[in-house]
Amino acid sequence: MIIFGTKGYLYQLAILTMVCGWCGNPAAHTLRKRVSKFTLFFVPLFPYSTKYATQCTFCGGEQQITKEQADQLLAQHGAGPDGAGQPPQQPGFTQPGQNPYQR
Repeated sequence: MIIFGTKGYLYQLAILTMVCGWCGNPAAHTLRKRVSKFTLFFVPLFPYSTKYATQCTFCGGEQQITKEQADQLLAQHGAGPDGAGQPPQQPGFTQPGQNPYQR
C-alpha cells in the first residue's frame, strides 16, 4: 500500500501599505505565498504549485499576482525575501526606541 497526497503551506512574506483595488482605501495588504507540495507517506517531497497573492486588511479583497510582481513589491517596500526590512521613513512617525515627545 502506498500513501500519497498533497499538503499546502502558506507563508506571509510582508505587510505592505497600498491603495486597494477593491475598496479604494489606502490600507495594509499582506503579501502571501502559497506552496502546494506532493507528499509520499506524509513526507513532503517537492513543490508542484506556487502562487502569490495580496489581501487587503480593510475589506478582505484578495488579488492573485505573479512571482515577478511579488518580487517587485518586496523590492519597492524594502523587504527582503524573508519579509524582514526597514519600514519607509515617513514624516510624523517615530522609529522604535525614539521618544516622540523629545525634540
